[in-house]
Amino acid sequence: MHPNKSRGTAMARDIYAYRDVAVESCWRDGQVKVCPVPGQAYSHSLLVHCARSMSDTDVYPLGTQFLVSAKLTDRLGGTPFLYVYHGDPITVMSPKECKTFLAKFIRGRI
Repeated sequence: MHPNKSRGTAMARDIYAYRDVAVESCWRDGQVKVCPVPGQAYSHSLLVHCARSMSDTDVYPLGTQFLVSAKLTDRLGGTPFLYVYHGDPITVMSPKECKTFLAKFIRGRI
């Protein structure tokens, strides 16, 4: 083992690379996917890699909106996507909460 590396230590998550994003479950390419809600810095066509339960329609109905902490990545030069850390809690937003969040985003408060 390299002298500067220790076993059992995980790389710390860079919390400054993450930002709050409103996302929703949607039907795309014959599957339920999670995508950013329109009206933010990210296109609705961008996919979100997150907990599988967020796209499980037995748990959350299609169109459920969530507030997540996500970062943009392309994983070694591939197609860009938003990554949500698997250990973060899932926060469901009501349509009113989502509208309020987007209004704050548009006004530049986020």
